[in-house]
Amino acid sequence: MKAVLCKSYGPPENLVVEDISELKPGKGQVVISVKACGVNFPDTLIIEGKYQFQPDMPFSPGGEVAGVIKSIGEGVTHLKPGMPVMAGTGWGGFAEEVIGPANNVVPIPADWDMVHAASSMMTYGTSYHALVDRARIKEGETLVVLGAAGGVGTAAVQIGKLLGARVIAAASTDEKLDYCCSIGADAVINYNTEDLKAQIKALTAGNGADVIYDPIGDKYAEQALRAITWKGRYLVVGFAAGEIPKIPLNLTLLKGCQIVGVFWGGFYRNEPQANMKNFMQIGKWLQSGELKPQIYATYPLEQASDALNDMKSRKIKGKVVLVP
Repeated sequence: MKAVLCKSYGPPENLVVEDISELKPGKGQVVISVKACGVNFPDTLIIEGKYQFQPDMPFSPGGEVAGVIKSIGEGVTHLKPGMPVMAGTGWGGFAEEVIGPANNVVPIPADWDMVHAASSMMTYGTSYHALVDRARIKEGETLVVLGAAGGVGTAAVQIGKLLGARVIAAASTDEKLDYCCSIGADAVINYNTEDLKAQIKALTAGNGADVIYDPIGDKYAEQALRAITWKGRYLVVGFAAGEIPKIPLNLTLLKGCQIVGVFWGGFYRNEPQANMKNFMQIGKWLQSGELKPQIYATYPLEQASDALNDMKSRKIKGKVVLVP
């Protein structure tokens, strides 16, 4: 079977497509025939050795897939060969087959679009976990989403609206902000041309944001935190803008606020039952059409480097998907 392989750390251009042996599941695992694989910002980090964990070389990036169960390992009873599923795998998805832990594989209806399903696991899983489990956001609260046009940002805007929040989307271009309005944002901020702190304050009548969802970090983090309300919750999701920020901790004292880490990969590994419960709700929203994955582009495996470079350049609005 074909797979996109990382054989040494470096840029997307270093990846190669090769034929490798078919996979065999171990205990508690399944092998999935991949029909589509979502591309996410962590994929750009894992191939450069910059992610929170690193698989042994050689490996394929790609942490969320949709496909069909090919085979099951010892101890797997809730999944059967031939079942259509979506799954969080951590890595390995840029291939025609992937091994995944059975406790993070979710059966899906046979008529679901595989590209949409492959766009749902990591982004919706992360944003639901962030807003519900970590922030405990309440109806009527104000949510500010940084990097709101990206994959997890799009998911946070959509889920925030479904949970009854007022959503302020912040992004780097007016084109991206138009997109954010099209998916439900109530107000927008261009943080490349406007003062982020001042605009959050202005859009909240001086009160500040109840919840800030931050997948970008860098210079924007402290600006946003200074615009949080009393007892607000600041969600640390990632650092797509570059630098990991150093926050003056006196701000948490003055605001009585919380800085809360969000790592969905750790959550689904440590709390698989809670993660599965989350996906019961996400699945209902997807089935009803209340959640609609936003697809920017699809690519074949041979153009995986193009997909990753589009992700690195932050030109994506919504999701990019590889289709073997």
